[in-house]
Amino acid sequence: MIGPARPSEVVRPGRIAGVEPGPELRYARTADGVTVAYQVLGSGPPLVWLPSLGNLVAQWRVPVLRATYERLARAHTLVLYDSRGMGSSDRRVALDDLGVDAHLRDLHAVLDAAALDRAALLGYYHSAPTALAFAARHPDRVRRLVVFGGAPRLRDALGPAQTQALLSLVEQDWDLFAESAAHAWLGWSAGENGRLVAEVFRTAATPAVAAAWFAAAAAIDVTDLLPEVLAPTLVLHRQGEGQIPVEVSRRLADALPDATLRVLPGTTPTLFLHDGGSDLDLVSRFLLTGRTGPAPADPVARPDGVSERELEVLRRVAAGDSNAEIARGLGIAVHTVERHTANLYRKIGARGRADATAYALRRGIV
Repeated sequence: MIGPARPSEVVRPGRIAGVEPGPELRYARTADGVTVAYQVLGSGPPLVWLPSLGNLVAQWRVPVLRATYERLARAHTLVLYDSRGMGSSDRRVALDDLGVDAHLRDLHAVLDAAALDRAALLGYYHSAPTALAFAARHPDRVRRLVVFGGAPRLRDALGPAQTQALLSLVEQDWDLFAESAAHAWLGWSAGENGRLVAEVFRTAATPAVAAAWFAAAAAIDVTDLLPEVLAPTLVLHRQGEGQIPVEVSRRLADALPDATLRVLPGTTPTLFLHDGGSDLDLVSRFLLTGRTGPAPADPVARPDGVSERELEVLRRVAAGDSNAEIARGLGIAVHTVERHTANLYRKIGARGRADATAYALRRGIV
């Protein structure tokens, strides 16, 4: 846990060999006494990037993230922060209080500590409902809103098979979850960026906090607040097959009073990483002028590698089904499922269910 800190107290993060540290870490105190770490860089209209699973200090080690932050800071006063329970914020937090109200307290504290009366917000994946709820409850404090990868009812974003397969690894094998999540979201050929993003996830939180965080996320629903979001909103969508359906983003845009949906090209479910320059241009143009431009979607390819029946078994293994559940679902005997899984594990080099789940994620099978 970070020791007690006064609001806006500045602390220089430790240096990492060969890497310049990011801006000073500052600490804000929430209404319920939680210390939240944040950073401020750049100049211009303020933009607060709300956090998902992450670790600010580790994020500055990732070249593509560092470049994104630095470019956004050329035109904006960029504010980044770690959620409670994560990164350099307080690690000892109440595991039964990780819902949207707790995240709103974090955002309030950071805005007040940074002396920002009004700002644009970027809600990314898990933080999308927090951005929407804050904009609805405090319309005078939000200039514009950008939402990517999330949904007002967060279980709609967590529901796809690939995400469920990833979440099944959180308590089974935290290191394997971090590696699989990084490469599934960045692309399995992400190389050094993928390795470093895996380290961001691995050091973001303890497995217990992460499990509680994802469990709380499944209950978050701010749908009723959407008609009250008056800020002009840009809803961005870029997902591969088996990830968040475009209909989720379309429903969100349709429910907001002043929203535009843009479907971005590519299948890697990230913003600023697949086509960083184009994404940055689009977001900055909207934040500074309110204007956007259309972007077409790319087709998706689904790779195979084993027989069709083995693929069916693999999908169900990755979804967390037992052999008996797989047998019932496919209308076959349990011993037949056992034979298929044995053959499958031999073909893909898996030692068990966790390895098979990671294999399925790497190849886009779930």
